[in-house]
Amino acid sequence: MAINYASKYAKKVAERFNLKSLTQAAVNRDYEWAGVDTINVYSIPTVPMGDYSLTGLQRYGVPQELENTIQTLTVGKDRSFAITIDRKSLDDTQGAMAAGKALARQIDEVIVPEVDAYRLAVMATAAVANGATDTWTITKSNAYEALLAGTEFFGNKKVPVNKRIAFVTYAFYSFIKQDPAFMLASELSKEELINGIVGKVDGVKIVPVPSTYLPANTAFVMCHPAATVAADKLEDYKTHDNPPGINGILIEGRIRYDAFVLDAKKDAVYCHKIP
Repeated sequence: MAINYASKYAKKVAERFNLKSLTQAAVNRDYEWAGVDTINVYSIPTVPMGDYSLTGLQRYGVPQELENTIQTLTVGKDRSFAITIDRKSLDDTQGAMAAGKALARQIDEVIVPEVDAYRLAVMATAAVANGATDTWTITKSNAYEALLAGTEFFGNKKVPVNKRIAFVTYAFYSFIKQDPAFMLASELSKEELINGIVGKVDGVKIVPVPSTYLPANTAFVMCHPAATVAADKLEDYKTHDNPPGINGILIEGRIRYDAFVLDAKKDAVYCHKIP
């Protein structure tokens, strides 16, 4: 790509729009990743109830040994980037190509959206694998019904009502805003707008996201933060002034991350697919 050098114009760059992370409220960090890239999560099941007997030596029933299952979580995403800014570019663009701005732009426009999209893809994949999904064409007459199907699934699986979130495409959001049933049921809090939340229905916060944040043919992903573990293993950014072989600035960055839906809490993710 060619570099456009300044010719006595304002020291401003036409910055592209960007979004801060939208999925922070949808994940948890209940596990410590310091010093390791793999952890084992134990799930302990229960035993069934029975009727107490007034006779015999096992009046409470036959004892069952308490078992456990292990889910191994290994951080798999190891991503990086490198940017060079030649000294001529720094001198002849009136500071428009400053290293700090370039790094901030890379984080806001590339890294944050990538992590958000990856987390949502992990949730959607887990929901489909668990059968926690419905598939039908969304219209303005059934958009609210589609959301209710998700809340019905969560209710039957005893997913906590508090902190439920639905990440919806803007196409779905457009349909649901035209659904009279949704407009009667929705609630809106000004305080929640700052986090991208535009409404709440039946305790579920609605967060519109760009369609590229969700897997193909997905109208929305509904989740509870208890289900998905975020592993932010490494985030390292460095700026080098005149490194060997370069007269200018070298910016390097590396991020290791992953996201996992816990087997014991996989019922707390749901998605609606579009045929």
